[in-house]
Amino acid sequence: MVENKTYIQSFCTIQNNEIILEGASIFKLEPTLFSDFSKKAYQNFEMNYPKFFKMDSLSKLAFLGAELLLKNENSESKENNTALLFANNSSSLDTDVKYQNSISDPENYFPSPAVFVYTLPNICLGEISIRHQLKSENSFFIFETFNPVFMANYAKILLNSNKAEKVLCGWVEYYDEEYKAFLYLVAKEGNLEHKIETLLTEYNK
Repeated sequence: MVENKTYIQSFCTIQNNEIILEGASIFKLEPTLFSDFSKKAYQNFEMNYPKFFKMDSLSKLAFLGAELLLKNENSESKENNTALLFANNSSSLDTDVKYQNSISDPENYFPSPAVFVYTLPNICLGEISIRHQLKSENSFFIFETFNPVFMANYAKILLNSNKAEKVLCGWVEYYDEEYKAFLYLVAKEGNLEHKIETLLTEYNK
């Protein structure tokens, strides 16, 4: 059986207060907290989705990247059959720590449902799915480092088995103000072949 080729249609990286789309810097701020950076990025691209401000940092990071890559994918004529395949290293630990701090002191016991809802890493996939009305497959994996071999193979299986028309893949890591998002959209057609070497090159830029 001959394996069908797949292609990277678009990609972006978010780190160090900068957003790079298709290799070009499209938004950059002087060093600041992620909360400020994400707010200004949201405003700069006029995303118009008020629920963004209620999200945890991991979800905001994933949402920003997905918004840039999926904003032209929605179709009124058919369901957007785009799968989501994400991974990171620290899961939802940043939010987990914040929630734990809210319940660890018996004298100041203020558990927040608004924080608790984000104590699973795949919640960010739900936020993206709601925004873009995706009803296709989505998975969130935990790896020590970016795993392009696994991601590429999984995306190809989804496409070649017709479980998805496109796959938005992403490494989305956030913990204690250290963050990096590397997202890319894979499909059966395009100009840039979906290869492990290409993923590593773009990820490490």
